[in-house]
Amino acid sequence: MKALLLLLLAQLCSASLVPEREKDPEYWRRQAQETLRNALRLQRLNQNVAKNLILFLGDGMGVSTVTAARILKGQLQHGQGEESLLEMEKFPYVALAKTYNTNAQVPDSAGTATAYLCGVKANEGTLGVSAGVTRDHCNTTKGQEVTSILRWAKDAGKAVGIVTTTRVTHATPSAAYAHSANRDWYSDGEMPPDALEGGCKDIARQLVENIPDIEVIMGGGRKYMYPKNTSDVEYPKEEKHRGTRLDRRDLVQAWHKAKDPGKVAKYVWNRPGLLALNLSHVDYLLGESWHPRVPRPQLGWEERGNGPGGRCRAVLGSTGGRIDHGHHEGKAKQALHEAVELDRAIGLATRLTSTQDTLSVVTADHSHVFTFGGYTPRGNPIFGLAPMQSDVDRKPFTSILYGNGPGYKIVAGERENVSAVDFAHADYQAQSAVPLRQETHGGEDVAVFARGPMAHLLHGVHEQNYIPHAMAYAACIGSNRGHCNAAAHPATPLLLPFLGLLFLLLC
Repeated sequence: MKALLLLLLAQLCSASLVPEREKDPEYWRRQAQETLRNALRLQRLNQNVAKNLILFLGDGMGVSTVTAARILKGQLQHGQGEESLLEMEKFPYVALAKTYNTNAQVPDSAGTATAYLCGVKANEGTLGVSAGVTRDHCNTTKGQEVTSILRWAKDAGKAVGIVTTTRVTHATPSAAYAHSANRDWYSDGEMPPDALEGGCKDIARQLVENIPDIEVIMGGGRKYMYPKNTSDVEYPKEEKHRGTRLDRRDLVQAWHKAKDPGKVAKYVWNRPGLLALNLSHVDYLLGESWHPRVPRPQLGWEERGNGPGGRCRAVLGSTGGRIDHGHHEGKAKQALHEAVELDRAIGLATRLTSTQDTLSVVTADHSHVFTFGGYTPRGNPIFGLAPMQSDVDRKPFTSILYGNGPGYKIVAGERENVSAVDFAHADYQAQSAVPLRQETHGGEDVAVFARGPMAHLLHGVHEQNYIPHAMAYAACIGSNRGHCNAAAHPATPLLLPFLGLLFLLLC
């Protein structure tokens, strides 16, 4: 009898969670018909030449993360969450990308970055090189270098930029400019003697030397640009932030010297420095922090009516890298809030650009072993408990769980009782099935969202390395230009305020 009463109570509670309008079948029919009309409009394909390309990369943003971020976004807006839509989910074309590396079923961020930036699949741990390169083996690199879509765009006369919430030398952005047998060779201070003797260059040095005319570079990793033991400008007393370079070079100074005398090049390391610039009169911008976690601006360029619209001729790579960091630590709250913030930047880019001349692509490099379930009712807090206890150990559990990671805890020989901890805290590490110091990537396909000229080329299940080829075709850059009948579009300085705002929003 008790079980029956509990079942009836659960059904009553569940019924009360259904919005009144959704009880009317006409609501769902009208919604389906509107979706159908929008789908039929897509028969008129946008085959314009893309003057601008924007690639948003959510590091570790697998499909389960996208879904959970959607619910979080809706709940932050005081809705139930499931009915919400992320900005990326409003893009009309969606595909799946297979993320495996040439030597790995479950990939890392270096091999995947080489795929979606350079158009070539590679071994895990290697950057901007073919699968002929073995990780850690400098002597296998020569002749195996592959160029990225950023290089193709620069060769076509476009302005280019990299904006990331990780280090700019991190695997995800660095495949745009570097060629390395090891993703961890941030400066020469992290390289083994044989690699230095073999003539291999560290990633920070390649950032300055390989493509010296990148218009915008924004991210973290400042210490890899300075001589060993140089005190950091922001954290002068903290040893972990000191410079790491053994060659004693100041790469920020080298970056300045590489610019034409008639060009204006500015270096900033914090938010006030960036906001103080008149970006319309800056030709090159290097913005580096320790990790770019500055407060959001109160007033953005879009509110001042200064958006670039269709006038900017540019290629932008923008990375929401802290999604990955949150998942690796088992801190789902941090990962999902990062995903929502990345989506906020995507919404801004959508408002500032036109589908007539800007191809925007949103994807991920890989997934994580992150999931949520437990038969939660409609509107259940995404960071909340499942409405049931385990029928094995009789303890509650959170909806969000990890397949492995640091959240594995045994208390008095049993699984930790989550009702005794603050599972809504930002630093809470969700329970995992297997104990690991760091949670691992997942091996499933990731979503690819596309909007703008030739977005329909991203339409099914693709190898990840297909993405830059489709984008290059749309923009008439790179080697595949037989279909083009328009000249390359020159770069304009309007890229700088646009990227500056995106950086502030992402951070």
